[in-house]
Amino acid sequence: MERGLLLLLLLLLGAMGWEHGVRAECGPCQLSSCPPVQCQVPELQAKDECGCCERCLGVQGELCGGAGLQHGRCAPGYVCLTSADGQRADQEDEQGTGSCICKHDYPVCGSDGSTYPTICALHLASWQSVHRLQGKIHKTHDGECKYAPVIVLTPISVQNVTGAQVYLSCEVKAVPTPIITWRKVTESPKGVKLLEELPGDRVNVAVQVRGGPSKHESTGWVLVRRGMVSKKKKAKP
Repeated sequence: MERGLLLLLLLLLGAMGWEHGVRAECGPCQLSSCPPVQCQVPELQAKDECGCCERCLGVQGELCGGAGLQHGRCAPGYVCLTSADGQRADQEDEQGTGSCICKHDYPVCGSDGSTYPTICALHLASWQSVHRLQGKIHKTHDGECKYAPVIVLTPISVQNVTGAQVYLSCEVKAVPTPIITWRKVTESPKGVKLLEELPGDRVNVAVQVRGGPSKHESTGWVLVRRGMVSKKKKAKP
């Protein structure tokens, strides 16, 4: 909620900067003086604010506004965001200069299985895909794309000796963020193999799980203290 209010305030400040001294002054249209343009995709090509020369509409992070709108306008779905004093956060510039940002600042999942930071980024990727003859990309749902767990770091078999410790670790990544549990392969008196969840009631076993090291990733550890039998210990995450 706080992030949404902050973005709304910045947009209002940007609109104020746009209204003060940044409008273009148009003279006679001389097409021969128009510079050539090469946009990322044809959909971003449009007439300038005077309706004369062709120029590229800005996308995420690109300059916009400025005195006489010298940096141009943003593409549909974007807003030209300026600070109250006409300076961008990363550099000094003339009053009214800002950066294009998408109006909808949340990730979306595309039909290609990729997560895009905004719906604007998805639209741009879709246009590029169409021009590569790979088809249109549409939004399947808001939020990041879900995918099955992938083991980033696999636990390895450890040879244990009497009195030594056994330490195993595992890293798994998925959306939603996965939960790691540890199980030990045991065998019943009748020879049936069973999976015993750790630590159970074992006082010499410690299990820990935390998030990270990257987004949507979980890391788990299991420590077996003072092993009493010389055999291989295996755990399944």
